[in-house]
Amino acid sequence: MRLGLFGSAYRSTLAALVAGGLLFADVEGAEASRQSAPYAPPYAAMVVDAKTGRILHAENPDTLRRPASITKVMTLYLLFEQMERGRMTLDTELKVSAFAAHQAPSKLALSPGDTIRVEDAIKALVTKSANDVAVVVAENIAGSEPAFAEMMTRKARALGMSRTVFRNASGLPDPHQVTTARDLVTLGRAIQDRFPRQYAFFSTRVFNFDGDAYANHNKLLGRVEGVDGIKTGFTRLSGFNLLTSAKHDGRQVVAVVLGGRSGPSRDRIMEDLIETHLPRAQAGPRTAPAVAERDAEAPATTAAVPSRAARPVPAQPVQAAPSATVEQGDSSSSARTASVRAAPAPQASAPAPSRPSQADPEMKWSRGAEPTQASTRVASAAPAASAASTPAKASGWYVQVGVADTRAKADGLVAEARAKSKGKLSKARPVTERITLRNSPAWRVRFTGLDADDAAAACRILDKADVDCFAARS
Repeated sequence: MRLGLFGSAYRSTLAALVAGGLLFADVEGAEASRQSAPYAPPYAAMVVDAKTGRILHAENPDTLRRPASITKVMTLYLLFEQMERGRMTLDTELKVSAFAAHQAPSKLALSPGDTIRVEDAIKALVTKSANDVAVVVAENIAGSEPAFAEMMTRKARALGMSRTVFRNASGLPDPHQVTTARDLVTLGRAIQDRFPRQYAFFSTRVFNFDGDAYANHNKLLGRVEGVDGIKTGFTRLSGFNLLTSAKHDGRQVVAVVLGGRSGPSRDRIMEDLIETHLPRAQAGPRTAPAVAERDAEAPATTAAVPSRAARPVPAQPVQAAPSATVEQGDSSSSARTASVRAAPAPQASAPAPSRPSQADPEMKWSRGAEPTQASTRVASAAPAASAASTPAKASGWYVQVGVADTRAKADGLVAEARAKSKGKLSKARPVTERITLRNSPAWRVRFTGLDADDAAAACRILDKADVDCFAARS
């Protein structure tokens, strides 16, 4: 099958990107040692007691990170949902398009016009982390990968993954595909709770297909007692990622490490986290409810444009119980104990020592490959502006500049945002809305009556002035 309009130029570009390490997903042999500078991708980690929901360890749990091929856990979640609804079975044949076949490695090297059984597709995603198969699943469920990515983001919102945005089904680099350690732990717990039978596929050690054998990239399977899955990931921008689950002596934890400097070092960190914190998990009956879906508060097509620091602030499904002991480095602990404050800015790591540092200075994205978040379109988990101190509801777009715990502080946010917006908010209408946040009164501050371009421009300016901001359609 020819590449049509793309031709040799497309192949040359693709080869260059692969050679440069920008399009690796789970190709863990492509180590960072080729670079002269030390390889120190931004780091985050979290360990949660699956039976209680108690946080046992957290470092940078809410800072934006790259999911890489952990993305495929959500791809499989939606595939399992299709099976649960009777729309597909393990024997359903999925058609392979030219677009799917031409995905960058890692892949099964399927050809346009081929078919692959659902069971083989599941195992290919779990073990080989095949990008072509991820697109096959996406297209056969939603008709196209972009439509499937919207489904993924809506599902993330329904699960309470408030900071995650999906733009593809594979985890190949996309400047707007982001997540957090907390969100991925939520996903890891949710897929076990919702699909316990299908979850067993994540323990597949070897997948045999078309005469070839593909070993699972999760090297902790069979090596660390109790580990039963679930997914690795790697791109140059994300570092070496691993979301896993471990059960032993009636205890269970779900843990994630993001931004490892190599596959082995990431595995050593994860092994240490499991050995340290699994014995601290509850051995008795489960007390935490299953991670349940709720109606997403905004469809993925109703996009918001978050700034570097902005994020919606609904309650997270993974929270520390009142008696929880949170390890040092949990950057969310102060946010939970404060009455209300604006969402923290996304962070990134400094060059990491042998064990990644808890220090996390401001993230700087690579030119041409990483997001300027003022232009990132994500599904908003915040409700649209409704009742306000002035009653009319504006049409068009709004920007939200923060949430305060008193009306006086909210008025201060209005004044600060207007003063630092360089005139972009001069004609916008400030709306201060009283809400309830974690059972306490709070005041949400928005500027309404903007169009999409002005909203995005205002957030770009406020972002540079260190004012939290995100934009969304009213």
